[in-house]
Amino acid sequence: MAVRPNVPSVNGVIVVLRRVKERIEASCERLGLTYPWWIPAYSTLAFLALSVAAFAQRASAADSPVIIVALVLTLAPTAIWTTRGWLVPPWVEAIAVSTAVALYLTHPVQPDLAPLLCLLVAGEIAATSRIWVAMLIASADIGILVVAAATGNLESAALYVIGVILGADVGIALRWQMRALAAERHNTSIVREQAMLAERQRLAREVHDVVGHSLSINLLHVTAARHALQQHRDIDDAVESLEEAERVGRAAMGDLRRTVSVLSSETADTQPLPGIPDIPALIEQSRVAGLDISHERTGECPDLSDVCGLGVYRILQESLANIAKHAPTSSATVRLAARPDEVRLQVRNTLPGGRPATVTHGSGLEGMAARASQMNGRLHAGVDGECWLVDLTVPSEAQLIVQ
Repeated sequence: MAVRPNVPSVNGVIVVLRRVKERIEASCERLGLTYPWWIPAYSTLAFLALSVAAFAQRASAADSPVIIVALVLTLAPTAIWTTRGWLVPPWVEAIAVSTAVALYLTHPVQPDLAPLLCLLVAGEIAATSRIWVAMLIASADIGILVVAAATGNLESAALYVIGVILGADVGIALRWQMRALAAERHNTSIVREQAMLAERQRLAREVHDVVGHSLSINLLHVTAARHALQQHRDIDDAVESLEEAERVGRAAMGDLRRTVSVLSSETADTQPLPGIPDIPALIEQSRVAGLDISHERTGECPDLSDVCGLGVYRILQESLANIAKHAPTSSATVRLAARPDEVRLQVRNTLPGGRPATVTHGSGLEGMAARASQMNGRLHAGVDGECWLVDLTVPSEAQLIVQ
């Protein structure tokens, strides 16, 4: 029963501490600082403790206007922030505290805690302001201590001076550390965004290749079915072409699901993506759709990573899709030459409309170039005499280049 009355008070303290934390973080944000909230909180508490202690040491002169003014100068910045929410600029607070120390030293005591305020203010200014401001404030504090020592109002001034220098050094080190952490976070964010962009581009290429090829082949089958019905009234040929279009579409849907499965939070499809061993089936699929393609293969394929094998397959797939789209009546030759150190793929097709005046590089050619770059390969795609040539060379020990 005795614990219950304390629960609201504990919750109230937690709420107050949370609000103080939020206000400190907002103040740091206005100053453009990235320090954890507890660092300025600790600094403020240390200021308050030393200010009260320095005033208490001079209890015999507590009624002196000089000592009262010194106490007000040290407590005013915190009081203004607490009651009004106004953030006193650090350099103004530093001047106020340094002035308070000079006033305290007019009533010397032994040992004196007031000079320790100079140490704290030097560290705070160095951690929050430009280095020339920190050096100026530190020099002023050292000057106050030296003058006090020369007038006999301060003993062991050398120790206090060393403390001010060390405080400024710690503040400068903390400032640069926070800047380094902020720069690291910014760079990490940029790297993450670049990785996400590269992944989206990779997936876009995969989807483009799968959908573009399947649509091109399906259009050829649908065109063949239409011709069979319009010109020959051959229902069997039309049905055969439509069935083949359906089979290609279903296969493309399965390939597309495997490609985009990496976007799902569920377990991805474990069926492997196509590679070099699937090239003959890809060529045969294009032949069935009506393309005139010859296939030549020499040598045994060296060891290639799955990514490189998929890249070669996709570049050929995109090349065949371009033939079906732009030159369906042309004759094409696919040559795959495998050597111990490299694999070379050449896709050459005639240009029924003649040599083009200009060549437009669309997303398909850009995608092929990007794949070749990822495989550390070389790609040439363009007009070669009276033909269009896609020439790809991939080294057997290809290493992926992280974009």
